Order: sequence, then C-alpha cells, then structure tokens
Amino acid sequence: MPPNTHVDIDPTTDHAAETVTRLRATFNTGRTKPLAWRKQQLQALRRVLTEQGDVFEQALQADLGKSATESHFMEIGFLVKEIDHTLRHLDKWLRPSRVSVPLSLVPARAWTVREPLGTVLIISPWNYPVNLALAPLIGALAAGNCVILKPSEVAPATSAVLAHWLPQVLDPQAVAVIEGGVPETTALLEQRFDHIFYTGNGTVGRIVMAAAARHLTPVTLELGGKSPAVVEPGTDLATAARRIVFGKFMNAGQTCVAPDYVLAIGQAGADIEAHLTDAIREMYGTHPARSDDYGHIINERHFDRLSGLLNDGRTVVGGDHDRDALYIAPTVLADVDPDSAVMGQEIFGPILPIVRVPDLDAAIAFITGRDKPLALYAFTASKRSKRRLVAETSSGGLAFGVPTVQLSVHGLPFGGVGESGMGRYHGAHSLDTFSHTKSVLDKPLKPDTLRVTYPPYTRRKDRILRRIT
Repeated sequence: MPPNTHVDIDPTTDHAAETVTRLRATFNTGRTKPLAWRKQQLQALRRVLTEQGDVFEQALQADLGKSATESHFMEIGFLVKEIDHTLRHLDKWLRPSRVSVPLSLVPARAWTVREPLGTVLIISPWNYPVNLALAPLIGALAAGNCVILKPSEVAPATSAVLAHWLPQVLDPQAVAVIEGGVPETTALLEQRFDHIFYTGNGTVGRIVMAAAARHLTPVTLELGGKSPAVVEPGTDLATAARRIVFGKFMNAGQTCVAPDYVLAIGQAGADIEAHLTDAIREMYGTHPARSDDYGHIINERHFDRLSGLLNDGRTVVGGDHDRDALYIAPTVLADVDPDSAVMGQEIFGPILPIVRVPDLDAAIAFITGRDKPLALYAFTASKRSKRRLVAETSSGGLAFGVPTVQLSVHGLPFGGVGESGMGRYHGAHSLDTFSHTKSVLDKPLKPDTLRVTYPPYTRRKDRILRRIT
C-alpha cells in the first residue's frame, strides 16, 4: 500500500466480523455441544426471566405501554413455559432415531442424529421484543449453537435490558447481543452465518434473504400478513366478539397473529357490530385511553400510517386518536371496501375492518384470492364449514373458536407460508430449525453381501438384483 494512503475502516462492520469470528472459534472447540451445556444455558435464561421479571415488565411498559399482566402472560411467562417444555423433552428429542434399511443392504444399521448448525443470527422485532427475541434463542441454545442476538432498536428499553442481562447469565463465549439500528444489522448481514432467523416484515425479509443467499445461508422468515377471522351465522356471536377483541387489541393491535379483519358471512356482519362494541367497552371501558391495560402505538411513523386508515369505512366504535400520546382507540370499521387502503396492507394496529360476504364459498374465495395469511381464524358451529376451511384454504396456522393463543401450544409449529414467511419453530420444531439432521449408515465389511452388485453382471446377478431392488 502506498504511504499516506487513507483507508476508512467501518467500526460497525469490524465489530460484527470480530464477534462472528469469536463465536465461530468457540463453536469449533465443541464447547456448546454437550447436553449439560445446553441445559445450563436454558436454566440460566429461565432464572433471569423469573428473577428479573419486573425489569423486563418495566421495559415493556416504557416501549409499548404494556401492562405488567399482559407482559407476563404474553412474553415472560410464555418463555418460561417454553423453556420448561424444552428441558422436559430435550433428552428425548436428541436421541438418535433408528431407520430401517432395505433388504439389499442387510446386514446394516441406519439412524439419524441432530447436530448443531454452528453460529446463528437472530434478528428480533419490536412488538413483542422479549418473546420474539428469546423464543428462537431457546431453540438455538437447545440445539447447541452459538448465537448473536440483534434486538430491535425501535424498542430501546427492552433492547438495553437484553443487552445488559444476557451476557451476565449466558455463556459470553457463545452468546452475544449486538444493539443498534440499520447500520449494525447491515454489518451483521454481511457476515457468514450458519442460519439466520428473522422476525419482521416482508420488505426487510427480502433484504435478509438476499444477504443470506450470498453465503448460501438457510433462513427462517417469520413475517405477517392479513389474518382473517371468519364469522358464520349461528355461532355464539357474543363470545366470538369477546375473543376477537381480546386477540385483536392486545398490545394495541401490534401483534403479527392478531385478527386483521373480520370476514362476516350473511347476517353475522350486521349482528356482530354491537357485540364487538360491547366487548371493547367491557375490556377497556368507555375511555380506553385511561385504561391501564391498553397500550400505545410504538412511534409516530406507525401512528401516522395507522391514522391514515381510520376513514376507510363507517366507524362502528372508536376512531379517537392523539399523536402526542401515540394513542389510537380500539376501532371497528364497517362497510369496508375490499379494495380500500385498510384492506391492502397488514394493519398491525388497533383497527378492525368488517368485510361482509354472502356465504362460505365467497369467504373461501376471498381468502384464497389473496396472499396466504400467517393465521386463519374461524368462528362457526358447523363441522362441515370447519372441514372445508381445513381442506380449501392455506395459512401458517388455523384456529377455530379463538385467535392468537395457538402459540401457547408448545407442540404446535409456528410459522408462515408464502408471503407470511418460511420455516417454523417452538418446541421440537425449534430444534429442527436450528439443527442439521445427519444420516448415518453402518454396514460391516463382513459378510460382503454387496458382491452381488459388483460388475461383471451375470444372468444370475441380474435376476437377484431385479428381485431385491
């Protein structure tokens, strides 16, 4: 290099590269592979969630206005249950799995073993900034990986708590937290990982996937989409409305699996309006802005986007909003045009449109004519309607009679399909995501039963091979 040549060194990229190199060196020592290490990390993570739960709750209150109760059962308590489920079953999940061998290979044994991928990157979002950061971390640690966690800068209080506590309780040689915004994320995506797990929107998901493609890195994309709630006449509309309101307006509607709109069949469209209004008032009072159980919009940019959708239909209830307080009331819109702006994007906020269709055929056509949703909900008393929705629609998940809580069933995989994402996790499915299932075959050298397959091929060998293969 010629003298006096100035070279700009990006400290962000340098830090990302150094961290990846350090964690990869740790993985290569085999430090993270023993079952004891994996369990120690999970137990340590459980302890910090229980012992510092109030610290996490305060951060969630600061970032999103969440009540302590909601923070516990939707984030902290959920994670503790996920850890307990994983610890209870991890030994069984990691046992080699025997596979039968064809007659042509006897005697031989075959089995599969799970092995960790290596060093993985988890990029988490702001709407459930504890849950959606640590739920994939549980799976990555259970699988025996080194992990870099990049929490969302849009939830700065929670990001700071994660960055403070995780290095204190988890193995610092194997787990790192890197805070920051777009520059830090970009620098991380320039590195080579063995897996990237991203939760967020499709726009950034495409950026993540393009960056991963440069290194042929596999990705899990947990995205979103417009999740419909189909409501048929004849169901218990009062209970359906309460459950829809619960699922929709927790976290001020900023939930990826929240019902995005009601797809009401026939008379249910008119009848459910009053029930939704009653349910909102029952849960949040006549002035939700005063409710300790109702959160706020994450920032002004999202507030401005959401407030621009409030006029896309007739306001049944709500509509009040205050930019200074980042407050939008729980709002139900009726007479919504399917081609309006509120129906053209994932709402991700406290606005619930009602779209009316004449029958189940029209409802199914409406769903299948759009991108595949992350979740599909249906409230119906008809077994035939349930069978049709299972058979004739595609979504990341399908739940009858209740929204959002399917995530609490730790044995169910969670993930999207098509525009709503790729890959799955929770429970044993997390272990699948963060492991490589390696096939193993062991055939003894004696007796050499493969001699019949060796050339030259005689008529006798031909007859035998055609019979056994």
